[in-house]
Amino acid sequence: MTLTEKPRQLDTGEELDELVSEHDVVLVDFYTKGCALCQAIEPVVGNVARATDVTVAMVNPQTDLDLVDEYDIRSVPTLLLFQDGEPVARMAEGFQGTEKVVEFVVENSSAERID
Repeated sequence: MTLTEKPRQLDTGEELDELVSEHDVVLVDFYTKGCALCQAIEPVVGNVARATDVTVAMVNPQTDLDLVDEYDIRSVPTLLLFQDGEPVARMAEGFQGTEKVVEFVVENSSAERID
């Protein structure tokens, strides 16, 4: 397995489904353009990609509105953690630092720290 050091940019639910089915653990950052908190958390999810063995992706649900209902996205940024193809944990408390997000990932999945 190759580790991705930066988040993958996804545009559709189909791309998200494909990524989640191909990897054991995936952290997805749901964001919108123009959201200051979303811009602030973008480098954090990049750090999480480098600090853990989790696959990290970013998706703007405005590009596929079905995602809003499918994953109950009520605010951005929302981080959803998938394990074995299923959502297992959610973090939607606004901006969180790298350490907090890494802990969230490791505590809620089989992902491990690699830094």
